[in-house]
Amino acid sequence: MTSGEDISANIKDVSNALESLRVEKCDLICLPENVFFLRIDKSSKTADAMNLKETFWQEFCNFANQEKCSILFGSVALKRDKKKSTSATILVSPQKRPKVVYEKIHLFDVDVKGAPPVRESLFFEYGKKPKLIKINDWNIGLSICYDVRFAELYQAYAAKNAHLILVPAAFLVPTGLAHWHVLLRARAIESQAFVVAAAQAGNHTNSQGATRQTFGHSLVVGPWGEIKLDMGNSGAKVTAITLDVAELQKTREQIPMAHHRRL
Repeated sequence: MTSGEDISANIKDVSNALESLRVEKCDLICLPENVFFLRIDKSSKTADAMNLKETFWQEFCNFANQEKCSILFGSVALKRDKKKSTSATILVSPQKRPKVVYEKIHLFDVDVKGAPPVRESLFFEYGKKPKLIKINDWNIGLSICYDVRFAELYQAYAAKNAHLILVPAAFLVPTGLAHWHVLLRARAIESQAFVVAAAQAGNHTNSQGATRQTFGHSLVVGPWGEIKLDMGNSGAKVTAITLDVAELQKTREQIPMAHHRRL
């Protein structure tokens, strides 16, 4: 996706993306971080945090029911019983209401050369713990963007036999060029799991003409560390891929890390 500051437009973009996937008969659809609002300029007003009772969620619930698939919204600024919101991953599943399944643990407070300073902790509360969910007998470990730099989170998922790890993101271009592919491949190799990272991509522009660029390159990485899909950085794209749990077993039989682990 290439989300912006217009929430209604972003919701429409998600709807269009979902419609294009009907023919694929997906089990799980993964969307990136900041899916409904991506702040483009530091002078822009921050959007009000959302809640799970807003009417637009019903459209996505209807889609999940009709297609018998789950939809994972990478991160949404969600209202909590505090002054700050949380950066929350929302899951919409067939016959169920939208549900918070993870809250971002590691907040992005950085000063990266070539990019504006970022202080997520000014707006968000820290998430507190790892979350593993199960969809169609797949154990799925959850994380968001900056979490990918903290290997201990993924070690916790590996210890719980995660089959798939999700890393929705909105990576900066400088850090993406240097670190994105390396980090995601490392997480897959050390966890012996698939990694799916849906990413914001391309040039984002607001109504005042301000622009921001995200790195893109939504990836699917196999448990051997090979890149199975790289969607590049040319803006919003939609694709489908089939993952086979038998591939995990082949990798783990060749290198039985779970039996060798000492720490």
